[in-house]
Amino acid sequence: MASIYTTALMEHNAHPDFKYVMDDATHVREGVNPSCGDKLTLSLRIEGDTIEEAAFVGCGCAVSQASADIMADSITGTSVEEARRLCESFFDMVRGTALSESALSDLGEAAELASIAHMPARVKCAELGWRTLEALLDESERP
Repeated sequence: MASIYTTALMEHNAHPDFKYVMDDATHVREGVNPSCGDKLTLSLRIEGDTIEEAAFVGCGCAVSQASADIMADSITGTSVEEARRLCESFFDMVRGTALSESALSDLGEAAELASIAHMPARVKCAELGWRTLEALLDESERP
């Protein structure tokens, strides 16, 4: 079985590019994994239908923090619709669903977290940032 602690995961945990307080966020949402205490606050700056900037702050295990950093990188510059599609692909992947080569390619570096599917206790850790994003996007569409 492959280790969940890939080079990408360890690098994003040690040197996150998207872990900072965003001053001009248009959308902010907190996320918590109550089973282990991981938590984060996700901030987005959305202009029109484009996620111009994504950032987070928080604390937790290497998996939750690295996955959030990878997620922020993956969605920056994409449309809200594309971010939703990436969320669904990511959720399927970490739950063990085989994805097409195209879907894996679209996930980019996030695809390197596929081995988390073999450790069900860590799936919620990996999903925290992505679930927070999904809830934030759902919330932002409500009138």
